[in-house]
Amino acid sequence: MLLNGADILIHCLEEQGVRNIFGYPGASILSVYDALANSSIRHVLAAHEQGACFAAEGYARRSGRAGVVLATSGPGATNLVTGLADAYMDSVPLVAITGNVPLSKLGHDSFQEVDIFDVSMPVTKYGIIVKSANEIAPAIRRAFALAESGRKGPVLVDVPSDIFDHSAEYEPVQPARPLPLPPSEEEVRAAAELLNKSERPLLYAGGGVTQAGAEDKLMQLARKLNAPVVTSYMGIGCCPPGYERFLGVLSDINPKATEAVSECDLFVTVGARFNSRYNAFNTLRKRKIPLLQIDSDRAEIDKNLLTTAAVVGDAALSLEALLPLAEEKEAQDWAYLAMPDLGEENRGTRIIRALTRELGDVTVTTDVGLHQEWTAHNAVIRTPRRFLTSGGLGAMGFGMGAAIGAHFASGDVCLVVTGDGSFNMNFNELTTAVKHHVPLVVAVLNNNALGMIRKLQTARRSKGGVNALYLDVDYAALARAMGARGVTVTEEEDPEEAVKRALDGPLPVVIDFKLPINTGI
Repeated sequence: MLLNGADILIHCLEEQGVRNIFGYPGASILSVYDALANSSIRHVLAAHEQGACFAAEGYARRSGRAGVVLATSGPGATNLVTGLADAYMDSVPLVAITGNVPLSKLGHDSFQEVDIFDVSMPVTKYGIIVKSANEIAPAIRRAFALAESGRKGPVLVDVPSDIFDHSAEYEPVQPARPLPLPPSEEEVRAAAELLNKSERPLLYAGGGVTQAGAEDKLMQLARKLNAPVVTSYMGIGCCPPGYERFLGVLSDINPKATEAVSECDLFVTVGARFNSRYNAFNTLRKRKIPLLQIDSDRAEIDKNLLTTAAVVGDAALSLEALLPLAEEKEAQDWAYLAMPDLGEENRGTRIIRALTRELGDVTVTTDVGLHQEWTAHNAVIRTPRRFLTSGGLGAMGFGMGAAIGAHFASGDVCLVVTGDGSFNMNFNELTTAVKHHVPLVVAVLNNNALGMIRKLQTARRSKGGVNALYLDVDYAALARAMGARGVTVTEEEDPEEAVKRALDGPLPVVIDFKLPINTGI
């Protein structure tokens, strides 16, 4: 059938099973919005393109399917870059569709023209510039196939505005879902041999476990080996908190996990990369602890730490192949198991525990700062895809948009844990939550400071002084001005009782928890 380019684009999105799009209109993308009006796809209008991109990410992280974001040319497109970078570093499937100036005006510094293809190249898995209406359908299909295959990630499709109004033939195609990458038998045998030689293996699970739906296989291996399990931020939820050898998140503020790294004789990482954030990875390097790495991306093997053996393939298929070759092991009484739980205890952590206890199996999103660390270590997350955070990029402003997207993916009530510094970057998306009746609980841990920066400045005795906000914003009143419910909790109130009081009412709600300025220092 003969359709214009905008209609072809929307038909292709419907082909791919897209039911929700997050975006913000502008002149170069208006034809797509016209086509959207007659489609089965719901458009969620965000307050800012960055919020829309984070919402598409939240949708993808919670659902496992590619999220879709729409933006116009120039500033609309460049406002996506932080979200694209975040998706790229955390391996989140995302399709970003941008309009651009007409084809004949590309390269002429036209009004609102930006070469978003080149701008976004370092932070996308792939980019496509569409130059005719005939190319739209193949481009969209390719974008989804690339975003959702192998190591998942963001793909950009940039379309000059006049192409949306040109006509071309369109024939629907049943999408072929990408097949997971199987491991090589030789690599699996070498991995099993290394595993069977070890006496004290430690399993480190990352986001690749969740992406592959490999949680059950991971736990089968852990129980067969009687091995402890630690996770990355991205892997939170893939090991049930009731597992007797679950040690929590591997970070410098978790002494049990870091001690386990020192005591293991084989470090087995599944679907996680080795970043520069934690000293535990320096311990692996310095002590020359044997390393077995399972990852879907060969580029991650030997990139930051040299492996003793590696398996390149989908986490679920790799673990499935490894399980029958792995020998059962007797439980080892490692010293760390007798260590007391030295998790940080302060007013912020008590609030997080109280919120997740009261809300139950809720989806939790965070921004970035001290509150992110506290939430990762103190929120009770029982199932996969329930903890959404900016892991690799560490983007402040992530939490609100991500929670909105997660709700549209699942219908969940979502808890956003944020700080006053991060909330200042994203509270505009509260209008999106109110407009679309999204049931959010936004907990602002308000210590009137950029807490993480203040902690770093204090540790290094920075000559720049202590970084404080001193804004004295009434966030509860701000919430009410935007149509949400707002509650203030003073420093003197008991956190558990205050949480119950604050949650007694309609959602969305913003709870301004006042904390002492030195909390967490």
